[in-house]
Amino acid sequence: MKQDFQNKIIWLTGASSGIGEALAYEFCQRGARLILSARRTAELERVRAQCIDPTRVKILPLDAADLENIPEKGKQARALFGTLDILVNNAGIAQRGRVVETEMLALQRVFQVNFFGAVALTKAVLPEMLERRAGHIVVVSSLTGKLPVPKHAAYCASKHALQGYFNSLRAEVARQGVKVTLLLPGFVQSEISKNSLDERGNPRGKAFAVRRAMRADVAARKMANAIARGKEQYEFGGIERFAVPLYAFTPRLYSYAVKRIKT
Repeated sequence: MKQDFQNKIIWLTGASSGIGEALAYEFCQRGARLILSARRTAELERVRAQCIDPTRVKILPLDAADLENIPEKGKQARALFGTLDILVNNAGIAQRGRVVETEMLALQRVFQVNFFGAVALTKAVLPEMLERRAGHIVVVSSLTGKLPVPKHAAYCASKHALQGYFNSLRAEVARQGVKVTLLLPGFVQSEISKNSLDERGNPRGKAFAVRRAMRADVAARKMANAIARGKEQYEFGGIERFAVPLYAFTPRLYSYAVKRIKT
């Protein structure tokens, strides 16, 4: 068993299900001490209880959309173990609907969680990392952060924004001992589609099926490996990952294909 996160203190958001839950188990198996955050305290307790060593895991309930309280949550997170080595910005929400029918409230909610939440959490811990000249900021984006996808404009835009912001941050802090890693998974089995918003910003309450989606534990292992290696960016997935070079090098062909996707 790898122990490449031995005694590393990791603050993981969106830890109550899906990729976040799988990452919690993976990090704990590899020796980390964890701070798990999400809105649902009972689910965080469930995840902690199922970790290989629950004594190395603490929970800190958090709503990534509650920007006003995030600085205080950052102080609380550091106080739990005395410092923080890695922040994993995994909390996120999806939205599905045609642009013409999607209300601004839904768009704002997606950006509040996916983009501004990650920015606020990062700003809450970055000064102390810069002072120590050590630390690692990790952001879970998506392949859709590089690709346009019909009926997912809000989600795609929020992931594009993450990549622009955190790639810029990496350039700023590269000489100050702080690393920045962007993770771009393709389709992964999780609850994100079930918890996605409709055109009015209300929870859809039902998942939309994705064929051949990667298991969350497999994705978590790949992501943990990328973090341990300090990769700047890691793209992975099934056949959908080939859409990225297709769009980059033959955008007209990608555009032709995506216009014919049945949604």
